[in-house]
Amino acid sequence: MKVFVAIDDTDNAESRGTGFRARELAAMIRKEKLGNVSAVTRHQLFVSEKIPYTSHNSSACIVMDTEKNMLEQIIELSANYLVEHSAPGSDAGLCVCTEHDVTEDLISYARKAKTEVLTMEGTRELARKHKIFLEGYTGTRQGIIGSLAAVGLHAAGNDGRFLLCKGMREIFGIYPAKEILNITGIAEIKTTDNKILSNFEKVLLTEWWRPVLQHKQAILYVEPANSNDYEYTVVTKEYIKRISN
Repeated sequence: MKVFVAIDDTDNAESRGTGFRARELAAMIRKEKLGNVSAVTRHQLFVSEKIPYTSHNSSACIVMDTEKNMLEQIIELSANYLVEHSAPGSDAGLCVCTEHDVTEDLISYARKAKTEVLTMEGTRELARKHKIFLEGYTGTRQGIIGSLAAVGLHAAGNDGRFLLCKGMREIFGIYPAKEILNITGIAEIKTTDNKILSNFEKVLLTEWWRPVLQHKQAILYVEPANSNDYEYTVVTKEYIKRISN
């Protein structure tokens, strides 16, 4: 079954960010053979002076396939990781939720987290109602809000960008579009004017290529390149941030 493990507010101004922590936790889950991790995604939440956050107010969601009898071990590993690695002054939160426990209530809550100030009381009540594991470990535990929201946003399938999927941080350089689709976790390569690439069009994968989550799939956006060696290159970091926030 598909399981979501989401974390939020694990950092301070000097420490590594929540995205890094999510990728590190995903690696530990893989190492302990608790599940087959397929992705880690980043989700931007509401930025307001009423909400305490470190730099961007984003949370992260790990996605995996696993067995029901592994859930307790996944929760224990994740909780211990947050206790040990969350930065001083952080307000770390953890949410672990199966695909079957995702409801329209949860998705609606997650979308509100992008535009509204939500309360910890309401967040805990929603998790209790749907029997979703939700807990805070450091500071005020405020990170429960972002972690629950990250699950809903990923499950809805049209928010955020990938911090990790098959091939990311490993494959760089010039590849035919068809080969990129075959060797990575990308479902579709698309230009900024929505042309689909799927054959022998040459694409430059820079060191900062990040698919976005659309229609529950990893979509890589590219743009025409002024080069004799390749026809397309991945879009800029600024473009990816703009369409994934």
